[in-house]
Amino acid sequence: MVMFTCSAQHSAINSGQYDFGGWMPNSPPTLERPPPTKKGTTNEKTMLEMFPSVGTTVNAMATVWLLSKQSSDQVLLGQYPEKHFTERFPVLKIKEFQEELRKLSEDIKSRNSGLDLPYTYLDPDVVENSVSI
Repeated sequence: MVMFTCSAQHSAINSGQYDFGGWMPNSPPTLERPPPTKKGTTNEKTMLEMFPSVGTTVNAMATVWLLSKQSSDQVLLGQYPEKHFTERFPVLKIKEFQEELRKLSEDIKSRNSGLDLPYTYLDPDVVENSVSI
């Protein structure tokens, strides 16, 4: 559970933040007025009055961009640059895990190939071993 939470779940939740929230109306960091309570009671003027100031928006977008950016020293799921295990059984299990990840990545790429908006955040080729900020 810890491995999943710190790798795949974190990638699924974190990596797409800027892709989907980078356009401020999708996820405004603040609202300057209460949101409408009835459909059809708003217009462009009231929406613009509701959105945050430019400064607030810039700070929020910079934060979201930084948090969803891939780390320069990333280590992908299933990759272990430091050799902690040399015994036959753990090395075999690591190789099996890496092969499962390779197959999963192929499946995800294949499914995404026909989509207008592919979901890539759980592809092992982009999921980090752990949270890195």
